[in-house]
Amino acid sequence: MPVPETIAQPGSGVETDTGPGQPQAVTEALRPHAEHAFADELAALAAADDRPRPARWRLSPWAVATYLLGGTLSDGTVITPKYVGPRRIVEVAVTTLATDRALLLLGVPGTAKTWVSEHLAAAVSGDSTLLVQGTAGTPEEAVRYGWNYARLLAHGPSRDALVPSPVMRAMSQGMTARVEELTRIPADVQDTLITILSEKTLPVPELGQEVQAVPGFNLIATANDRDRGVNELSSALRRRFNTVVLPLPATPEAEVDIVARRVEQLGRSLELPAVPDGVDEIRRVVTVFRELRDGVTTDGRTRVKSPSGTLSTAEAISVVTGGLALAAHFGDGVLRPSDIAAGVLGAVVRDPAADRVVWQEYLETVVRERDGWKDFYRACREVGV
Repeated sequence: MPVPETIAQPGSGVETDTGPGQPQAVTEALRPHAEHAFADELAALAAADDRPRPARWRLSPWAVATYLLGGTLSDGTVITPKYVGPRRIVEVAVTTLATDRALLLLGVPGTAKTWVSEHLAAAVSGDSTLLVQGTAGTPEEAVRYGWNYARLLAHGPSRDALVPSPVMRAMSQGMTARVEELTRIPADVQDTLITILSEKTLPVPELGQEVQAVPGFNLIATANDRDRGVNELSSALRRRFNTVVLPLPATPEAEVDIVARRVEQLGRSLELPAVPDGVDEIRRVVTVFRELRDGVTTDGRTRVKSPSGTLSTAEAISVVTGGLALAAHFGDGVLRPSDIAAGVLGAVVRDPAADRVVWQEYLETVVRERDGWKDFYRACREVGV
């Protein structure tokens, strides 16, 4: 399938490779889609993959799992891990996509649901862009189809006037569609998926026709139940999904590894200092977040209060990336406690009244007394408690 063309906005400063008067195709993206960012790895896996592949899959289920979890191929090609977590979770997710059941990735915010969804679609279909972004205002047309009203008014209902949704396109082309934040979509819009997932068909009553899914079609949805404004899935819709729960990293070492890998990738695209210069501070951020999340210090000796926020791995990545930017542009390029203190404060104190008390108590009872953390304590005090 041709890759959708990305259009550069006038004055964006992005180099293009099209002629005058033609749409400007971006040759460099700030955040490439997974199928472009890891095209070499996907190509190497496809070349080495001699296992059976489901209809229209670019890779076998084994190769898809290897792409996500990482490994070394027989020719020496190293596949970098995209997800650090239990192997069985990835295997169940991949196997689900090879059946007629849709996949629901469930977990608290920051457990890499969107990341895993994108990479699964990229590995299975070679295209992760067939995406419906769920919000409280997502209309039914975003899931089913819409209309080109100029053509509709001029010629009446026709296939030429119909504007297919990403889900409809995935059905007709045998590809993987994605629905982000499914539980943020209004319940009546959610339920438009029931017929699609159970009957593998999408009626178009205005035309007296239907679109039937071809082999290879499936759908990945993500959801969490921690945010406000969540719409519960109906039992009828939930039955159409196989639910896989993505957990928070099991150990501090695993979480440090995840944060370091993602910050390194982001740092390269933003030309920030190398991650090894800040490994100690990454470990410090992860320790603070885990202790506040778990309500107890790492050694198990001190109980602490938890703030209102989730303090997820994704937030730790954001704090460290912001700290690296400070170190690069306003420091000596080495990540220090003063570079991460403000980010940690912003992540912890979401409720100015309750969370500020929690943070101050944690600073005074845990951080202040911890060996080797004096600089971090002073930096946090300087940015305010």
